[in-house]
Amino acid sequence: MKPVNVGLLGLGTVGGGTISVLNRNAEEITGRAGRAIQVTHASARDLNKQREFSTAGITLCQDPFEVVNNPDIDIVAELIGGIEPARELVLKAIANDKHVVTANKALIALHGNEIFRAAQNQGVMVAFEAAVAGGIPIIKAIREGLSANRIEQVAGIINGTSNFILTEMRERGLQFDAVLDEAKELGYAEADPSFDIEGTDAAHKLTILAAIAFGIPLQYDKVHTEGITDITPADVDYAGELGYRIKHLGIARRTDHGIETRVHPTLVPRKRLMANVEGVMNAVLVKGDAVGPTIYYGAGAGAEPTASAVVADLVDVTRALTSDPENRVPHLAFQPDALNDGGVLAVEDNETAYYLRMSAIDQPGVLAEITRILGERDISIEAFLQKEQEPDTTHVPIILLTQKVREGNMNAAIEAIEKLPVVSGRIMRIRVETLA
Repeated sequence: MKPVNVGLLGLGTVGGGTISVLNRNAEEITGRAGRAIQVTHASARDLNKQREFSTAGITLCQDPFEVVNNPDIDIVAELIGGIEPARELVLKAIANDKHVVTANKALIALHGNEIFRAAQNQGVMVAFEAAVAGGIPIIKAIREGLSANRIEQVAGIINGTSNFILTEMRERGLQFDAVLDEAKELGYAEADPSFDIEGTDAAHKLTILAAIAFGIPLQYDKVHTEGITDITPADVDYAGELGYRIKHLGIARRTDHGIETRVHPTLVPRKRLMANVEGVMNAVLVKGDAVGPTIYYGAGAGAEPTASAVVADLVDVTRALTSDPENRVPHLAFQPDALNDGGVLAVEDNETAYYLRMSAIDQPGVLAEITRILGERDISIEAFLQKEQEPDTTHVPIILLTQKVREGNMNAAIEAIEKLPVVSGRIMRIRVETLA
């Protein structure tokens, strides 16, 4: 049977990994796909750059539109990242009746609704397994393997850079900035790491997971997003004393009132599997009504782990080339006419437990005043720590764990406590998830 011709947009880390995996495992891939898959064309900004992989037999060009408009290309693999020109290139490929594979989580999270609508109208596929959690086949697991289930929750460590930083802070007692510098040196963090440490990257990925889990359109603007830059070694230590570890989680949960979608630092009981995912590794917990909790663990980034997902998508598209478009797996797991907005909740309506750290004057009656404010807002205390007096001050750190509460109530309580003359500075809050 005639081989499937692939055009790569981008010959960076993932593009090179894709070529290497296709070449090394050509026999196995052909056996699984039913026909050979070969990269025949690729675009790159620097055609003369020395690369660690072979481009023999591949026609190279600088203009990616040459690849997209080439009539001999069956599948376009968009691996350049960013929004533009990636969006324009993907839409042009779809208009040219080409199937698309992409690893671009920002593109899917922000413009996936438009892209999938165009693909549906044109009768082509857009595959995006590599956009979330690198080599972990989490999209296929939710979209196909768990299709019998009503998904109740998706929660995971979906950014390796943040997980590496929090791991090093806990294991070595280092400050955030020191570990961030080390992450840059090791290549785990970009020169501008804000997308990772501020939670934007994880929010893009959570947007995609929530859509396929709950049958809702992609709604990135409704994901509450917090980074890890305010986490201190003291918070890491106090969490440990209380039996928890701090992880940067993306959480999408179905509730009686709507769907929660949020990314933030989270205290997780240290006995949970999620609490023991270390370094740059990723893990995603998916809970279905029939199957119960399932967990998926592996490398969330890197040349060949991500290429593994890209090539798997190429195999899936190849298998479906001759199938009726109406019988293909829907892009967002649910048939387009079955999607609904899902009632994504405002963050004030989310419910979770909290870790609170504050600095207060060491005198009688302070804790009573704080607990009075919490009690007036139906907030119960689960655990309490008071540490030694801070150097050169009359203040002591007070750490509270609360039971589950509506976030709007907690916002009001924190505002009132911070106004107390006996409390100094702002209160540090971290949400708590048992992941039971």
